[in-house]
Amino acid sequence: MKIENFTEMYVAELQELASVENQLSELLLEMAEVASNQDLKNALADHREQTLVHLERLETLLTQHRAKAEHTDQAMQALANETRKMAEIVEGNELRDAALIASAQKLEHYMIAAYGTAAALAGQLDLRDDQKTLHQTLEEEMNADALLTRIAKSAVNPAASAHS
Repeated sequence: MKIENFTEMYVAELQELASVENQLSELLLEMAEVASNQDLKNALADHREQTLVHLERLETLLTQHRAKAEHTDQAMQALANETRKMAEIVEGNELRDAALIASAQKLEHYMIAAYGTAAALAGQLDLRDDQKTLHQTLEEEMNADALLTRIAKSAVNPAASAHS
């Protein structure tokens, strides 16, 4: 597919975001299964539920723009593969939890950048409702990242570093 104008570029960003959220919804389940810290398990499971809401929002936006989520975001695919690899090779529950948080934050930061970009494009196109929706999701992604930081600092990283 060739992108020939700014609106098409914006819609392509929405399609990528839908792919990102779809891939993340599966990955979060896998991460929650292997996490040992209960707060981390809960945060990952809760974020998975939030991810499904984000996906619904994106599907609504895509429908409004007469488009479908038909793209696979390769950057997210690579990040997901790295997360799975880390979960497999890291030994010990505490250390694995720290690795899961590190991986989850890489995923969150990618999503924060992607939502920020899409919101900026929506603003440039004067699509204020789209922009508001994207900013809402951006805030939720930033909150998820902050929660992961709190869990890491308060429990997971101190427990993992005790085994150095």
